[in-house]
Amino acid sequence: MSEYKVPKVLPTTVVGSYPKFPIAKKALKLKEKGQISDEEFEKMIKEAIRMAVEDQIKAGVDIISDGEQRREDMEVYFAERMDGFVVGNKPEDWVRIFDNVHYRKPIVVGKIAWKEPMTLTDWKYATEFSQGRPVKAIITGPYTMADWAFDDYYGDKKQLIIDLAKALHKELKVLYEAGARYLQVDEPALSTHPYKEDIEIAKEALAIVFQGMSDAKKIVHICHGRVEKLFPDILDYPVDQFDLEFVNNNFELLPVLKEYDYAGSGKELGYGVIDIHSKKVESKEFIKDAIHKVLEFMPPEKVYVKPDCGLKILGDRDIAFQKMKVMVEATKEVRKELGYEE
Repeated sequence: MSEYKVPKVLPTTVVGSYPKFPIAKKALKLKEKGQISDEEFEKMIKEAIRMAVEDQIKAGVDIISDGEQRREDMEVYFAERMDGFVVGNKPEDWVRIFDNVHYRKPIVVGKIAWKEPMTLTDWKYATEFSQGRPVKAIITGPYTMADWAFDDYYGDKKQLIIDLAKALHKELKVLYEAGARYLQVDEPALSTHPYKEDIEIAKEALAIVFQGMSDAKKIVHICHGRVEKLFPDILDYPVDQFDLEFVNNNFELLPVLKEYDYAGSGKELGYGVIDIHSKKVESKEFIKDAIHKVLEFMPPEKVYVKPDCGLKILGDRDIAFQKMKVMVEATKEVRKELGYEE
């Protein structure tokens, strides 16, 4: 299969998650109860990933994901598959993240260590169905993994984060060696602690996670919290692109990027134009206007158009698809207006 040609200006992408398909929900429930074979489970998850990829291709998205159909959530999924964590399932184990989103908060009880690939199979499934489109390899970052867990072992936040970084480096390296060239680390917790010490720890951890992957696109996704407080310190992070939300904060982050000369940093920008907290499908005019706002100071070849965050929270496949579709249509129109032919 020939490689898909990603547009040189304003490529479209997604952050990662997609509403779970019934077949994925059923597979996870049956597996939890021990009522399904590994072979049947994989067959059902693969089918869910196929449908998630198919939706993204139909919508016209350039750089896609596996839809994270196998993952319970972005924290527990990795904690359950690494040494050093325990994850309970009692009512008191559930903790609220934001809105009405809860998760089972893992507990660090021993030295963190990587055991085996955790996301490679699903990345391969998605690549099999991608029709040549690049598939992002996406993992939860070491800072967020540490921040969203109880620490009953280390008693030293930095050491916990560094050990997580070393473990997650092994995960990303496996994906890189398999051919993944869009590598994304999700760090939503960082913006909730925008302090100098935390920013520096996260920087050191990311250098470890991305070590030896110089020819890959290194992306960090940050959302929620006080993202503006991270600037200008994060501009020297060892990454190529920051993937940020903008609609959810009414584009108030744009003046911050101007103030600190984001364009001059040479970093690419993952630019959120879709509100994942609203089921209202944006108009093409809204998205085009949003894109033109950022193009006032960012070169179009440095801007990746995408939703604010993962689409999973919408909980509705049809709405998620319609939002992606209008995002792509609006972006194509802006490209033509700028004189770039498809």
